[in-house]
Amino acid sequence: MNELPAASVKTEAEHLDQMPVMQHLIILRQYLFKIVGVTIALFFCLLPFRNYTYQLLSEPLRQQLPATSSMIATDVTATFMAPFKLNLFVALVLAMPFIIYQLWSFIRPALYEKERFLAVPLLAGSIALFYLGIAFAYFITLPAILHFFISVSPETVAPMTDINSYLSFCLKLFLVFGLTFEIPIITLILILIGVVSTQSLVEKRRFIVVGCFFVAMFVTPPDALSMVMLAVPMWMLFEVGLLLGKLLEKRKSKNEEAA
Repeated sequence: MNELPAASVKTEAEHLDQMPVMQHLIILRQYLFKIVGVTIALFFCLLPFRNYTYQLLSEPLRQQLPATSSMIATDVTATFMAPFKLNLFVALVLAMPFIIYQLWSFIRPALYEKERFLAVPLLAGSIALFYLGIAFAYFITLPAILHFFISVSPETVAPMTDINSYLSFCLKLFLVFGLTFEIPIITLILILIGVVSTQSLVEKRRFIVVGCFFVAMFVTPPDALSMVMLAVPMWMLFEVGLLLGKLLEKRKSKNEEAA
């Protein structure tokens, strides 16, 4: 009874090896069509709310601006294009679970049963951490950064941010934090595939911490507050991934001893 799944997986893997490259590309195209279709559908569903969505995005800035200041549009098309771009970004973010699922469906036949068992929680965790990173950037990092920049502006200068510039700044910040919060997943994958071990990571911890601050210095705005607010979570997330990796290694060693 236990040999049937393994034999089935082996047969499926052999079938995939025999498929020509063009057949793989055709199957991948089908999944990509589904991804594009769902993203476009979400985009048009959210389109009537694009201005309201931009108001939510600009709320942290509008709370920091003086009463005599407001956001401006330096381009004729900015009042239309900025909410339009934000609407596309929101559609992609909302479609992320479906996108991940489609990519998982494409690579799933090439994985063994054990790899599939590990991949499901890793994929679910990566989606949750990506959303958590965006939420952290919006509710914590963005207000703090805006408050810092506006508070240090000269009294004779009235801050009036262009809506396109503000949108680009926010989207960059969201993507950086969304990807940064994937560090535990990346750490676990590197440990699982044997590229690194928890012992080697512990020995190189000081260099990794310095690397976190070095990376944060280049991907955040040029101020110490932004760098610290990204580097410290990167460090903490690395520690979380390292802890989970140690638990996996202990579990693996116990299974080997039991076997």
